[in-house]
Amino acid sequence: MTRYKVNAEELTAALAELPGWEVKDGKLHKTYKFGSFAQAIGWMVSIAIHADKMDHHPEWANVYNRIRVDLVTHDLGNAISSWDIELAKKMDALAA
Repeated sequence: MTRYKVNAEELTAALAELPGWEVKDGKLHKTYKFGSFAQAIGWMVSIAIHADKMDHHPEWANVYNRIRVDLVTHDLGNAISSWDIELAKKMDALAA
């Protein structure tokens, strides 16, 4: 998949398909809550493997069973890109 900055229409359409995601401080943002610390960390490891294969890494923080995620593409001028949307979809799929 080609990495490109998304326009306002593409972003609006993507957000309609990504429950709980919003734009905050110019980044795609969501907070996940899991049943336990172990579940949260297990999810992070699964996402880390996928993100590393994409060479596209999230900004995230973990506190117990909560993970705060911000996605932005640094090498495209800190813009939201097609890869941020793809990674957000993967995150949601693995959190389900």
